[in-house]
Parts: sequence; C-alpha cells; structure tokens
Amino acid sequence: MQHWKTIRKVLSIAFAAAILILISMAVVKIDWNEVLSAIRGLPASSLWLAALITASSYLVYSTYDLLGRWYTEHDLPWWKCMATGFISYAFTMNMGAPVGGLGLRLRLYTKHGLEPGVIMRIVGFSVTTNWIGYTLLAGVLFALGVVELPASWKLDNGPLRIIGLLMVGAAIAYLGLCKFSRTRSSTIFGHTIELPSIGMAFIQIGLAVLNWMLIGAVIYILLQQNIPYFIVLATFLLSAIAGALAHIPGGIGVLESVFVALLSGSMARPEILGGLLVFRAIYYLGPLMLAGTWYLGTEAKMGRFNRHANCSSKSSRSVP
Repeated sequence: MQHWKTIRKVLSIAFAAAILILISMAVVKIDWNEVLSAIRGLPASSLWLAALITASSYLVYSTYDLLGRWYTEHDLPWWKCMATGFISYAFTMNMGAPVGGLGLRLRLYTKHGLEPGVIMRIVGFSVTTNWIGYTLLAGVLFALGVVELPASWKLDNGPLRIIGLLMVGAAIAYLGLCKFSRTRSSTIFGHTIELPSIGMAFIQIGLAVLNWMLIGAVIYILLQQNIPYFIVLATFLLSAIAGALAHIPGGIGVLESVFVALLSGSMARPEILGGLLVFRAIYYLGPLMLAGTWYLGTEAKMGRFNRHANCSSKSSRSVP
C-alpha cells in the first residue's frame, strides 16, 4: 500500500510537470494581442447565451444535493439543500473538491443541524453522481472515437476507445449493482455506504450527463460554434479527467493545454484561448463571486442567530 501511494505521488508530479511544460510552450507561441482581439470579437448574444447555460448548469448541479436529501432522508428544506449545492459547486470549480465539495458542505450542513455521518453520505452521493455520469458520457464519446489524439502524443485512438468501452462497462456495472445487489449497504472507514435504488441511480446518471453536456455547450458557444459540439464536449471531458489527475484547482492551464493541443488544427489558437478565458470568467469566476457573497451573508445571518440564541439562553437562566 505504501509503495502504491509513492507511485501515485510520483505519477501525479510527473503529470503536473508535463502540463506545466505544455502551458509554457503554449504561452511562448501565443500572441496575446490576438487573444484579446478574439475576446473583443465575441458577440454579446454569445456571452448572454453562455451565461444562461451556465445558470442552467449550476441549477442542475444543485439538484445533486436535493437528490442527496431524498437519499439520506433528512428533513432540511429543499431550498437550503440547493443553496448549499450551489455554493459548494462554485468553490469546488475554483478551489478544488476539498474546499468546496467537502469543507463547505460540512460547515454549512453542520450549521443547519445535520449530523456529520449524514453530511458525509451526501458528499459521497454527490461525488458518485457527478463521476458516474461523467463515466458513461465520456466512455461513449471516447469509444466512438469522437476525439482525435494528435500524432505528436505518439498514442493512437485505439487505447482511448478501449478505455471508453471500459468506462461504459463501469457505468453499466453500477446500474447492475443498484438493481440486483442483495447487499445494499456496507461500512467503509466507519461510514455506512448504501446503494441507491435503480430509479435513483438512473436519475443520478441523467442529471450528471445533462450537467456535463451543459458545460460543454458553454464552451461550444464561446468558440462561436466553429467546431462541432460533440468534439468540443469530448475534448472538455478529456481535459476534465486530466485536471483531476493533475490535482490542479480549477484545472488551470490543463483545460487550455488540452484544447489547444487537440483543436488548434480546426481553429486558430488565439480564438481558442480567447473563448476559454471568457469561459473561465463566466463559468468559474462569476458564480464564485455570487456564491462567495451568498456564503458570507449566510455566515453573518447564522452568527446573528447564534448570538441571539445565546443571549436568550442567558436571560432565561437569570430569571429566578
């Protein structure tokens, strides 16, 4: 086990170093005046449409926590669940899962009165929902050979197609477990993991697939629809797993490197980078500002409530 941890750490460092090299090479070759010109050339209608699709994506992701309410059977109001999902997602996209997906959910749900065990089940359910949908969607696109790897990578599409088939198989196996497994729950590291019903599993996959497709649609719009949608989507899905493996918050540089490497033959690099920079502003930074403001307001409101409750408690104790 210790050797495996060391191997994983070495591979992660090597992967991150490779990404940094790709970013450095891209930065040197890019005329940033052309990138700024490409950004200025984006029509206002594309920006508004991208913002609308972004709002739809965050709404869909927020329903993961609503589904988690159904899964864990807690009684927190639905709108508090969705608000927590939105805030955690915005921070996750910019700062990584430990901060948003885990840290903020723990804090907000604890403030709302949920037990740590229930919160961890919600977190696990949300993570599973997100990645099981990714596994099916990416697996289908990779298996169909939608994305073409560049010749310079010295890796043809055969291995990627095989990986895609394995991913589809994994998603189908998950559905099979939810439908046919007689062991519905198990304890891992002190936490009880319970398989959802087959109906809930289908909802999980449907919501996650929709969310990933919406994110791809934002990029597609900001690339001015110059590249077929499913190619853009498959490229984004490839960059998403690359970013997760590199452990770089927000996939900064990874997204751009993968898109430039795979799509620069179909579209000018400055236009690709311009669209992706606007994508980061709309999909990452805009929701983060809103979520940050909402979170601070929630903290302030909870702080006032706690102070009022403490004062009331002290007053009641002082009455003879």
